[in-house]
Amino acid sequence: MKTLFNNKQTKQVLRLSLFSLCFSHFSFAQEQPIDSLKVNNLKEVTVSSVRATEKTPITFSNVSKEQIEPRNLGQDIPVLLNYLPSVVTTTDAGNGVGYTSMRVRGSDGSRINVTLNGIPFNDSESHGTFFVNLPDFASSLESVQLQRGVGTSTNGPGAFGASLNMETKSYKEHSHAEISNSVGSFGTRKHTLAFGTGLHNNLEFNGRVSQIASDGYIDRASSNMFGYFFNTNYVKENTLIKFIAFGGKEKTYQSWNGLEDLDKLENDRTYNSAGLYFDEFGNEQFYDDETDNYWQNHFQLHWSEKWSEKWNSNLALHYTLGKGYFKQYKEDENFSDYGLSDYGSNSITDLIRKRWLDNDFFGATYSLNYLSNKTDILVGGAANRYLGKHYGEVVWTQYYVPSNNRYYDTYGNKDDVNVYVKLSQGIGVKFNIFADLQYRLVYYQASGVQATDVNDTFRFFNPKIGANYKINLSNSVYAYAGVANKEPRRDDYENESTKPERLIDIELGWKYNSSKVKVNANLFYMDYKDQLVMTGALNNVGAPIFTNSGKSYRYGLEIDAVVKILDNLLFQPNVTFSQNKNQDFYFQRDGVLTNLGNTNIAFSPEIISGGNITFLPVKNLQISALGKFVGKQYMGNIDSENSTLSDYTVLDFNANYDWKVNKGIKSIVFSALVNNVLNRKYESNGYFYTYDDTWSGPGTTTIEGTGYYPQAGINFLLGMALKF
Repeated sequence: MKTLFNNKQTKQVLRLSLFSLCFSHFSFAQEQPIDSLKVNNLKEVTVSSVRATEKTPITFSNVSKEQIEPRNLGQDIPVLLNYLPSVVTTTDAGNGVGYTSMRVRGSDGSRINVTLNGIPFNDSESHGTFFVNLPDFASSLESVQLQRGVGTSTNGPGAFGASLNMETKSYKEHSHAEISNSVGSFGTRKHTLAFGTGLHNNLEFNGRVSQIASDGYIDRASSNMFGYFFNTNYVKENTLIKFIAFGGKEKTYQSWNGLEDLDKLENDRTYNSAGLYFDEFGNEQFYDDETDNYWQNHFQLHWSEKWSEKWNSNLALHYTLGKGYFKQYKEDENFSDYGLSDYGSNSITDLIRKRWLDNDFFGATYSLNYLSNKTDILVGGAANRYLGKHYGEVVWTQYYVPSNNRYYDTYGNKDDVNVYVKLSQGIGVKFNIFADLQYRLVYYQASGVQATDVNDTFRFFNPKIGANYKINLSNSVYAYAGVANKEPRRDDYENESTKPERLIDIELGWKYNSSKVKVNANLFYMDYKDQLVMTGALNNVGAPIFTNSGKSYRYGLEIDAVVKILDNLLFQPNVTFSQNKNQDFYFQRDGVLTNLGNTNIAFSPEIISGGNITFLPVKNLQISALGKFVGKQYMGNIDSENSTLSDYTVLDFNANYDWKVNKGIKSIVFSALVNNVLNRKYESNGYFYTYDDTWSGPGTTTIEGTGYYPQAGINFLLGMALKF
């Protein structure tokens, strides 16, 4: 077995750790005081069913709104969470605005379970998480918890690398308002108006509207997004009822093609081939509306009730409406492929097409909780339905404009029901055991993905068990074992990778907690059966293609810490060492099927390191240096050196000053963020593909190709917020 890390890699991390930065799930801040109206902390009931606590033997990180705010100047949620342990982020436009994504322990966003107030956010068919549909959602967050590994039972698709639980802001007792604006490189700007009425006669109303726009680092990778969040709260003693409406509309110029030309990667890094066509004289042109357009609206109704000192419950109803399309200019297409009539002797045409997604997602979640000094029992679950329509239209050809033309019209419907029981039981003063049993039923029907329609039913049993042991006041250890199962996505059916996956996750951890130092270290081993791993290749809409890899595993060591060097100087480092392997991986090269043995899983670096150093030189001024190192990774599963994505280091700088005015305006907050201070050239993502050449000579030759997504050099964002 290969060693977990080597001396060269260790030296790299030690050098980087001096300026690395990351959020940690520890905090030296005092807990918030109980609301003066003594509503018994019902604010947290909406997310408690899917979250871990300090007694839960789960590996997790908590991020508060106070940690998010200093850097919340227009970049999306994955970028704001970039410095958490084992996290790697990337962005199509290169500057953190528009389409962004994250991987945790090598698992991409379609394998990270995401919930908003306990309600699933992952798209039911693709399992993707499209934060671009929720512009400036970070401004409406109260807290975030990232659980690594299987974690606790949650709602929605199985967590195969992590689960991300986001809690939105609830109510405030007093009225407030805020106007914030930020501007920066590449024409980036964010404008936000937020307000709250305060609690009057048991009612409170708060809201936010935002607009974010950017030209993007990559050519034409522009974005124009509108987001909103409105929340009505009824608060009375042991009752909290809230209705939440939020969503957004986005228009982004496509930038998912990346760069395959290595000369351009070196000398013309912002080149974007999306929308490329050639005019009648053979000149290179770009279609100016090669865009993605989507709008999504979420509605949630939560009722939280504290029935007694030991019993509380939460019931939620939800509905999500989404609709949109992406538009493409296509050259030399066959009329017949689109159900169109030839134009005279012309069977080939240039055309413009729209590919639509129109979906509805609705259902209910619930939980009932019994909590005493040593016993915590939670019964919960959800029942959700997804109705999706997929269709394409031709809106223009070079010879005539078709009317009412749909060249495909398909659907995908899914029912998802789950129920779980969780038990946390204290035994004596030092020992606590945890058990979590979940049953999940998935029924999926779809057309247009295979020669025959899909009509599949999946039944999953997901048990989890663990324990905490408190050695003394400063030291504790935990152990955990959990099982997760996951159904294929729509694209997996199209690629004939239709086996459901299974994951067994084992975690062993140690926590140290003193007045000046906090450390969390954990070992993990994740054993997969039929894991859907990224091949490295992309489909025709820029999404990664997956394949079942048979047996595979991930194991590693994660360490994160908080070190209070001085009262005004804080150091928060983290590092992950891991091995990520496909076992007995088969690949057909040059026409011959070959067992390559154990190969590296695509997009799974062996080292990820991050951290921050935060300095408070004077009252209300915070200065931070944030660093991230991501080790070498392969973009495919065959260990080809052509598929290598080089390691990279990024250093950011963040400053935040809160000027207390108290004269009509409570405070004015000035913020500055400088990304990639060292102006490094790097690519945080890419793709790798192979095809067989059977026409250039005798026999078959396997050809390899790569593409890369360049990220911006040094760039900045400046912000100012007026708080009333």
